[in-house]
Amino acid sequence: MPRYALKVEYHGAPFAGWQRQADQPSVQGAIEAALARLEPREHTIAAAGRTDAGVHALGQVAQCDMAKDWDPFRLSEALNHHLKPDPVAIVACARMEDDWHARFSAEERQYLFRLLMRRAPATHDKGLVWQVQHALDVDAMRAGAAYLIGNHDFTTFRSSICQAASPVKTLDALEIARIEGRSGPEVQFRVRARSFLHNQVRSFVGTLERVGAGAWAPEDVKHALEARDRAACGPVCPPQGLYLEAVRYPVDPFGQGSVSD
Repeated sequence: MPRYALKVEYHGAPFAGWQRQADQPSVQGAIEAALARLEPREHTIAAAGRTDAGVHALGQVAQCDMAKDWDPFRLSEALNHHLKPDPVAIVACARMEDDWHARFSAEERQYLFRLLMRRAPATHDKGLVWQVQHALDVDAMRAGAAYLIGNHDFTTFRSSICQAASPVKTLDALEIARIEGRSGPEVQFRVRARSFLHNQVRSFVGTLERVGAGAWAPEDVKHALEARDRAACGPVCPPQGLYLEAVRYPVDPFGQGSVSD
């Protein structure tokens, strides 16, 4: 059966997360339902990462196997037609080798977190950012984040329901920038690693926000990491500011020869 890579963008607010669930809407369920409209049968797709309820994606990557040899452009167009009115879009599609896998072939995932610093309620960005009403010290947050880079036991920054076999992960980058967004000043976090623990990025951001607010010293992040104790973590921030921004592979599935919008 021909295999296709799908680059998927979605607004996470209406969904209980990426993963299919029997009694709640999911992004996976929406795409599988659209596939069933094209080829009536049960479809099971795989993705590079499973985002939680309320988390968005700009560059999620999924795979599907089709009985028919579809032209990638026609497949993406047909899926987008049947995905309406769900806030899910196939922004690129490519024919792949049969042994390519959206999850296991990936070398790195990149997440973006948007934190808006503004007293007035967000309007245009409501549901797309985490909003705080105070200014944050970006340099202090960068100093705290430096302790997290590299290979560590991240038990402190791991959800109690995390199912990963080991808390040891390698964090490749945690970049923090202040920008002037359309709704006001934002702090944007870009976090890169081969894989992540459950709630790891939101635990990082919630903890570093405390550093930026002056409630924690940068060195407190080091102490929290070394404690290897979930109780030592700062508050876990809400999901609406988090985006799965990009997934990297040895060869870009959506490079030359792929179809995108």
